[in-house]
Amino acid sequence: MERLRGISLLTYLLLAQLASAQEIRIGVLGLFHPHQLELRALPGQALVIQGMNKILVLERSSGQGAATLMASGDQLILQVDNQVLKTPMIRADSRSDGPADFTLRVPGKLSRRYHGVLEVKSAAGVLVPIVRMDLEIAVASAVQAESDSDTPLEALKAQAVATRSYFVATPGKHHDFDFCDTTHCQFLREPPPPDSDFTRAVFATRGLILAFRDQAVAAMFARSCGGRTRTPQEVGMSNHGYPYFPVTCAYCLRNPWRWTRPISESEAADLNRRGEASRLDIDRRRGWDAVPSNNFTVRHDGSGVFLDGKGQGHGIGLCQHGAKAMAQTGSGFREILDHYYPNTTLSPFDPAREISAASTQTGKSSSALP
Repeated sequence: MERLRGISLLTYLLLAQLASAQEIRIGVLGLFHPHQLELRALPGQALVIQGMNKILVLERSSGQGAATLMASGDQLILQVDNQVLKTPMIRADSRSDGPADFTLRVPGKLSRRYHGVLEVKSAAGVLVPIVRMDLEIAVASAVQAESDSDTPLEALKAQAVATRSYFVATPGKHHDFDFCDTTHCQFLREPPPPDSDFTRAVFATRGLILAFRDQAVAAMFARSCGGRTRTPQEVGMSNHGYPYFPVTCAYCLRNPWRWTRPISESEAADLNRRGEASRLDIDRRRGWDAVPSNNFTVRHDGSGVFLDGKGQGHGIGLCQHGAKAMAQTGSGFREILDHYYPNTTLSPFDPAREISAASTQTGKSSSALP
């Protein structure tokens, strides 16, 4: 118990250092369309749940450390031991009405830890959990989820700036919250350990974003570009502000990740016509990685139709494999960003300016890493 409390204190101190006073709302676990969730307080901490003007406290030391949430139409049923509350929504936070550490479990699936303020409602029999978290905590969580464990620190710093820029430039991507935790927005899981390079990268770049003509760039990125990054127009997408200049990626040019996939004649024609939208449709129907990238040629032989391709993802913006290689050969995060996002500047995040700019935008940015 003492060890757990020590870790919690260390985490708290780090989170206080990272705090940016800018909050975003992340819809979590939506991929599972949960009808039931289990909410737990972490050891040594209290979680205050409010709903229908009633307050319940989860605290392991009191023997009341978990609550069950169930959907019932547009109502939510909360059960803590023998206490049952039916309410449109609940809010869970710390005793000081601020962020808390807690876990959410989808029964039979998985459990995840979060740091923030939890809001849950029920819509048409499905629970909608939303975590209000500090921007920098969200950045750290996404950087860890989106990056390989052996990525060098300078490449992680570049990823942190790109991730933060994307969050800042594209608020309100969903009706009920700003971002989801899937690659539709940015892959996001638990906050990283305080002594990890993921956390160090976020702390070292805290508050920095990419800007183009004095506006935040919705900085897209992909796993592997195949040797040359692409523009949104090349794959049938809109750029919404930053035009994305194609650049050569030396590492992927020398070491392309190659793939071959069977495809139907109609799917191949649709890929050539609609680009990224068609690729994502096929991946949703046939499973992730059915068509790894937009960089391919169509081949017909006696056994069918095949795609022979290179790279992973849409290939726009930062190439994670290329950035990793640049960092391994001595490039700093600024050099990496300059290479993959030409004509941008590194700028301190100004919430007032970005909120004003966002209010004038009429379009939505595309996903970071399909």
